[in-house]
This record gives sequence, C-alpha cells and structure tokens, in this order.
Amino acid sequence: MKHFLGIDVGSSKTHALIVDETGQCVGFGKAGGGNHQGVGYDGLTETLQKSFKEALNMSGVDKASIAGAGFGVAGYDFPSDREGHLQSITTLGLSCPVDVVNDGVNGLLAGATRGVGVNVTAGSSNNARGRNRNGKEGRIVGNGSMFGEEGGAHEIVLHGLKMVNHAWIKRRPPSVLTQIYLDAVGAKDEIDLMEGLSNSQYHLFGYLAIQVAEAALSGDDAAVEVMHWAGEELGWLAVAVARQIAMENDEVEIIQSGSVFDAGKIITEPMRRIVLQHCPRALLKRLEGPPVVGAVILGMEQAGFDGYVVRPEITRTAIELVK
Repeated sequence: MKHFLGIDVGSSKTHALIVDETGQCVGFGKAGGGNHQGVGYDGLTETLQKSFKEALNMSGVDKASIAGAGFGVAGYDFPSDREGHLQSITTLGLSCPVDVVNDGVNGLLAGATRGVGVNVTAGSSNNARGRNRNGKEGRIVGNGSMFGEEGGAHEIVLHGLKMVNHAWIKRRPPSVLTQIYLDAVGAKDEIDLMEGLSNSQYHLFGYLAIQVAEAALSGDDAAVEVMHWAGEELGWLAVAVARQIAMENDEVEIIQSGSVFDAGKIITEPMRRIVLQHCPRALLKRLEGPPVVGAVILGMEQAGFDGYVVRPEITRTAIELVK
C-alpha cells in the first residue's frame, strides 16, 4: 500500500503526518518551530528530522513506501528560499517526489473545496494565500507588521501594549490590560514596564494574546478594541488575496486557520464584516482539522493521487492523533 507524508512547519510548532491511500492516518510526529528566519536552516533540518522520525516510528511503515511528500513551511516566503529548504528536506532520505510551499498554503489545501479560495492563518503571526480555479495564486508578504500585515498573536500583543501605554499617559481610560502586562513580565508599575521593554530587559510573547482575548470577552473596552482591530486586519488580508486571484465577486471560500481564531466571535465577526463589504458572496469557514492535512494533500499531488477524495478521512483520523 502507498503512503504519503505531510509536514507542517510553523514558527512555534511542527506536525508530521503519514497517511495511507485510504486516508487513514497511521503516523504522527511533532517538534518545535522550524522557521529558518528564527532557527536557521540547521534548526529547520533538526525539526524536520525529529517530527518525521516520530511519525515514521509510529506508523511502522518502510520509508520506501512513501510515494509523495508535501512540506508547508513558515518562513518559505520567496523563490530564493527554495534551495535551502530542499537541502533540509533531502536529509530525510526520501526517494519520492516532494514539494515545498509556504505554510499558509496548508490551510487552503486542508479546508477549501479542491484547494480553491483563500486561507488566512492567524497563529504566532499571520499569513494569507489563495488560488483560483485556473491556478492563479495570490499572497501577502507574510512577514507581519513591517509590511502592514497584522492580526496574529504577536501583533495583538503589541497593539495591546499600545493600549497599556495610552492608559498610562492618560490618552485613554484605564484598562485591565495594564495589570495583565505588568504580571506577564513581573514589572512593578507602568514606568518599569516601559523602561524594561525599551531596554530589552523585559520581553513580551505571543501567548499573551490569549489573555487579551479573555479580557475582551469580559468586556474591557481597550481589549475589545484590540481584538476588533485584529479581526478587521485579518479581513483585509482575505480581501486583498481574493482580489489578486479575481475572486472578490465569486462565492470564494475564506478559510480561517490558526489558534487566534479560537477566540471566537470577538475576532471572527469583525473579520466577517470587512470581508463581506468587499467580497459580498464570500463563504467564511473555520478550518476543521489540523493544517498538516494540507501538507499531506500536497504530498499526494506529487504522486498524482487525488487527495481530496480521501480528505474527509484524513481530517477525521488526524484530529484523533493531533491533540
């Protein structure tokens, strides 16, 4: 029986999945982040090897039975990145055809009908990728605030910090975010927080976005403003990519993938409003299974196998493995 490999490499975590031709997931492995922008190509190689080894060991299959492999990798942003990524993949010792894409493609292949539409990912940061029925592709840069692409956890945390500062300088009313940020770094007060961040003595991390979302759900005005802003920014990413692939007037599927969407309507409703203003027939869908399913579909494509036929089974069995 043929088997297929998919590896979803993120900035904070990596998932590897081995699937048979019926769509049954038989092996799963995980590792930390593998974005070469943060860990280098040596770090990417180590992450690929660790996650693949775990998946292979669980599956019990021979590496030679893997007929195709797909890799969706955070940090694979430009054609100049391809050679370095392929060199890391080569260390896995696969004899099958492989392909590597940006990890933003994973959610598209995993969630959209025949992989057509737009995927917006909001995890540690954000990304958006799209493809129409003719194969035309759309994208954003995928490197965050520097390029005005916002809405992921990192950007939410930084926007929340602005609210804390604005409350401190009396630009806006007090917010519960102040105490949340003080506690997060162990700062004594606002001036200590600002000084410590300015001098790199204190550091803020993406997990703080969870507390910002919780504060918003509790009704804190500043936190609500942050989450609404993030949702609107993610909506604009979807609109931009839909325009690139000339689907803004179609029933374009907009897939929402990534942990930030776990916040629910506090972020998805502002996103929906922006999208429907500019893409009135759009269908917004939360990705049901893990994004690594999309990497598996990519691997199946390399072997000439129609993975969409068995995608429901891949998704069902992957959910059981990827906790």
